[in-house]
Amino acid sequence: MTEEPVRKDSEIRRPDSSMGFGHKDDKSSLASSQTASFSHQPPSTPASKEVWKKGGRMFSILLAVHLALLACTLVSSGAFEKIAVHDYDVFFLRTVMMLTVIVWIIFYLVGTARSPDAILCKDSHAGPIWLRGGLILFAIFSLVMDVFKIGYYSSFYSCLSAIKIIYPIVQAIFVIVQTYFLWISAKDCVHLHLNVTRCGLMLTLTTNLAVWMSAVTDESVHKAHSKLKKNMTEEIFRWLMRVGIRSSSDEECNCNSQICQIFKNGYFWLYPFNIEYSLFASAMVYVMWKNVGRFIDHHSHHIHRLKFRLFRRTFFVGIMLGLITLVSGLGVLILYEVQVNSSTEPSKKSQALTMYYIFNIVCLSLMSLVCIGGSVIYRFDKRDMDRHKNPTRTLDVALLMGAALGQYAISYYSIVAIVASTPRDAVSALNLTYALLMIAQHTFQNIFIIEGLHRQPPKEDHKHSSHQKDLYGLTFVNINAVSLRVPDSGSTLAPSTASGTEATRPSDLLRSLTAPKKMNWRRKFLREISMFLLLSNIILWIMPAFGARPQFDNDTELNFYGDSMWPAIVDICLPFGIFYRMHAVASLLEVYIMS
Repeated sequence: MTEEPVRKDSEIRRPDSSMGFGHKDDKSSLASSQTASFSHQPPSTPASKEVWKKGGRMFSILLAVHLALLACTLVSSGAFEKIAVHDYDVFFLRTVMMLTVIVWIIFYLVGTARSPDAILCKDSHAGPIWLRGGLILFAIFSLVMDVFKIGYYSSFYSCLSAIKIIYPIVQAIFVIVQTYFLWISAKDCVHLHLNVTRCGLMLTLTTNLAVWMSAVTDESVHKAHSKLKKNMTEEIFRWLMRVGIRSSSDEECNCNSQICQIFKNGYFWLYPFNIEYSLFASAMVYVMWKNVGRFIDHHSHHIHRLKFRLFRRTFFVGIMLGLITLVSGLGVLILYEVQVNSSTEPSKKSQALTMYYIFNIVCLSLMSLVCIGGSVIYRFDKRDMDRHKNPTRTLDVALLMGAALGQYAISYYSIVAIVASTPRDAVSALNLTYALLMIAQHTFQNIFIIEGLHRQPPKEDHKHSSHQKDLYGLTFVNINAVSLRVPDSGSTLAPSTASGTEATRPSDLLRSLTAPKKMNWRRKFLREISMFLLLSNIILWIMPAFGARPQFDNDTELNFYGDSMWPAIVDICLPFGIFYRMHAVASLLEVYIMS
């Protein structure tokens, strides 16, 4: 009675052990062993029927490149007065692109996705729940922004082009349709209408990038107008608008009512959410494009069902320290906005910059030390590296490394300006320290996140044998009864033990039953580190996204590079730095769950 269960268990474990000693490079032997071991599973995935996969990808990439260049040309040209491109031309192009994407998404959902042979498998790594949840959050704020835009443009529709009122309506429909599409289809590996699907996804990606470029340009022009209006008289401002940066056509209309001003200020404050929504959607669409025509190998593509437990198995140190940093940062942001934007006294401006730099220096120093500690802990982590093909993880790493280049560029420009400028004061010294720490923190954080993304999830739920799993389900366990059920080393199971199967001893089983299921101390520290970095990155995203930009308020860089070059550098590089923070939040949440 006692031999049969153990013999079956050994028969189940023996193929796995033989597979573990095989060579990884020998794909044919690995596939045959897997087929033999898992005879109850369906056969391996068939080869792709597509004749020229790279040709279809290349055609869609060329389409995206040409559309992106056209949109970039119109958006950048529409920002200046001397170029005969009006803002309603840009609105018309984006409206046509969004309507085309809406038509394609409906075709995909109604036609392609419902075909029986369209979606043969799904990528479990694509579109995780926290990424789709963040997309919905940003989509809600983007819809509120569109409502504010519609209310603002409707206040004086008689002196505006009709396209400026139509555009926010179309954008709201586009956001709703695209969010629904990405929520239900982010994991699809499409095998029907391959070239049409690739071109549609690339058109969707290009449209989101065009919306992102336009939002960044509008926000930069709006902030430039606000700075000029604060520092100059109305006559000089209007003269500069005629010779330099374009004022949008709605500036020429009168917006004197209070409700009109609320709508105008409201949708400009909501621009950061729309910017992040476009980038999140672009990342998810790119992963879908990579998965078109892809077959998932279910033997190597492990599905890890991880539970998100925020307030369990933690010491609360990372959460509390992160919340303190978040609340302190919000206070610094409010004081900075009040003293810099509402006061013209140089002493107030200097105090605000000093306060801003001190807070960021402390925050960046703590984040750098914590990232170094986390990287050291990973050196002692016994989990294996996950080397399976994962387009989502590849994109995460590429976005982290690429988006960090924006902040790197601003920091190096600041370092050169501060070192080469004279005289140097306390604000310049703080600015130099801030720039150096920004470079260090980005570097150490990227190392920590990339290391965490490539680690396999913990396997403590699968380390017990079938006997132990059955016994764990009991509410009360009689240890003597358990010892009678499990044979000792001197029982009749000796032949099976000699043949290569290790018998289960009562002492080992009792030790596993009585030992509490505690989380490894390394995993606890990694969770604390991830949560602290997550909350710290949130406040470091909020501060520049909502107006705290010392690059425009510090005179060192402006005097060194000039009033035209330095704002252009910041306007180009800062959006990448802001996106880096939000993407780091999503990646750190994944690292937290995987720890």
